[in-house]
Amino acid sequence: MTALSRRQVVLASGAVLITGPALARSPGAPASPANRWGLLIDTRKCAADCTVCVSACKAEMGLSGHDRPLTDAQYIRKIEVRDPVGGKLHSLPVMCQHCAKPPCVDVCPTGASMKRADGIVLVDRHICIGCRYCMMACPYKARSFAHEEQTGQQPHLPRGKGTVESCTLCVHRVDEGRLPACVEACAAKAKGAMLFGDLNDPASEIARRVASEATTRIRADLGLDPGVRYQGI
Repeated sequence: MTALSRRQVVLASGAVLITGPALARSPGAPASPANRWGLLIDTRKCAADCTVCVSACKAEMGLSGHDRPLTDAQYIRKIEVRDPVGGKLHSLPVMCQHCAKPPCVDVCPTGASMKRADGIVLVDRHICIGCRYCMMACPYKARSFAHEEQTGQQPHLPRGKGTVESCTLCVHRVDEGRLPACVEACAAKAKGAMLFGDLNDPASEIARRVASEATTRIRADLGLDPGVRYQGI
């Protein structure tokens, strides 16, 4: 885990509490700007020694390491932030924040980095040239570069050497009306610290909690409007 000060990664408030149920989305329906998919993560329920979300992501996406932690693909990672006042450590998962104004998309010279109409940020490996401008632009260090030939790939996630990749919010599952693998695993095996849903739907649990409870967005000072919110930090 990476130990950072709370002030280094947190800079604004918003709203949330967390648990996990299903999506109000018709399987196979095209991405629509009427939706904005997002995550809310309650760090008070996230144990420092729990990595079920990370394990579920690796299994779902077919990610295999090469014993190089600094360069192996990681779509989600656990970090710790310290409260500068009380000194308390908070454990939280960090992944692509699926920003409304993603800098990775702005700097991509080929259009490989893109944002769907429903707010999910993706990389098209077919037109990614591996320049890694997006990796430099991302303030969350959420993207990885595939240095080696990829083996054991999943049909829903073709990967290619020399391209950039990151969390997709399990878009293949979302398009089928299912939850991301990390959220499902957290609900089943941990304390249900993660909630996924439509931020644009005022009737959804995630939108109701964002509207009524305090949350935090990492580096909110940048004005990127992340789709991932945190509670308890």
